[in-house]
Amino acid sequence: MEHATLETPRAGFWSKLALWKKILIGMALGMLVGGLLGPDAELLKPIGTLFLNAIKMLIVPLVFCSLVTGVTSMQDTRKLGRIGLKSLVLYLGTTAVAISIGLGMGTLFATGEGVNMAAADSAPAAGEAPTLVETLLNMIPTNPVDALATGNILQIIVFALGLGIALNLCGEKAKPAVQVFESLAEGMYKLTELVMKLAPYGVFGLMAWVAGTYGMDILLPLIKVVAVVYLGCVIHVMVFYTGLVSVLGRLNPVRYLKGLINPAAVAFTTTSSAGTLPASIKAAGEEMGVSKGVSSFVLPLGATINMDGTALYQGVCALFIAQAFGVDLAFSDYLLIIMTSTLASIGTAGVPGAGLIMLSLVLTTVGLPMEGLAIIAGIDRILDMARTTVNVCGDLMVSVLVGKSENELDESIYNRSRPATQPSAA
Repeated sequence: MEHATLETPRAGFWSKLALWKKILIGMALGMLVGGLLGPDAELLKPIGTLFLNAIKMLIVPLVFCSLVTGVTSMQDTRKLGRIGLKSLVLYLGTTAVAISIGLGMGTLFATGEGVNMAAADSAPAAGEAPTLVETLLNMIPTNPVDALATGNILQIIVFALGLGIALNLCGEKAKPAVQVFESLAEGMYKLTELVMKLAPYGVFGLMAWVAGTYGMDILLPLIKVVAVVYLGCVIHVMVFYTGLVSVLGRLNPVRYLKGLINPAAVAFTTTSSAGTLPASIKAAGEEMGVSKGVSSFVLPLGATINMDGTALYQGVCALFIAQAFGVDLAFSDYLLIIMTSTLASIGTAGVPGAGLIMLSLVLTTVGLPMEGLAIIAGIDRILDMARTTVNVCGDLMVSVLVGKSENELDESIYNRSRPATQPSAA
């Protein structure tokens, strides 16, 4: 009894901390250790890799089951169409605003002035961005099992939506199948909760590796680009997103920002919108009061097509490359960059290295030197942290607005204080 009495306070301190506090502690310790170890911090990367693998394990079954249950929970197909249209309009609209902010920031701060990139090395191969026709054709899986096995999220979403609608149309005969998917979804939510308990340790390993590998040597020549991208991301979330929540949703934007803490921390360290889905779905329901029907549909869709942070990054980097190579852009070029980035966000979201692929597409469209990709690729990981965080914040913002417009938002949960939710997050 004496030993239990002595040990309980120590165990209780860590267990009582909210998840976001644990993650911040993991980040801080990881950066400190990585800075001290330098390249040797590579040894700690497997800790983060294990966490990422656990997250990746959840993605396909979680997206598939949550989408099917999300669709089947909406018996009204017209309601499903409304939610889909609202989500698509918001996602594409906010992406267009994000690229505009990026262009404005790049113009204001002139990030590329004084940078001599005339002798830049050849650009890394970023892959080819699919055309609009290819994107539309590739949305329909010829083999759903293969789509599930390879993790083709866009095809999985289309198949899950189709299956959910078909189950709704089958009526009573489909109830056993619907119950199976509901049970699987609940199981995935519980598994997600267990995996998220590993987040602080995984974040520690990832941040130690990043700090040890990407030191100040690589940041100094491009510190202005990094600073401008991060500043633009902060403005997009703190001003634009909160403004939409306040004006369109007539909700307290501070509550929205508080609810972002856990998923934003996970997004910042994992740099994966899809990988952050478990934390996003959890936060949407427990912190913001969005119904499972809406969050299970809107969030996976956003993880696939919403790339606000990436679009903002396109604007800053495109202008950086133009200024570095002494290329003057016309007003029509700015419009072309906005249109290209907005439309490309759908086609390239599920492609590995989507940020560089979108940037290569933008550079090609406006005739900028592709060699500019070489130097941007060096800091891509640092920029990816910020842009992924914005993507996830945008997903949650849209889920809140859509939930409010459909009367699928529990404002008693949205407006309550954070301490009430800490036990479930710990």
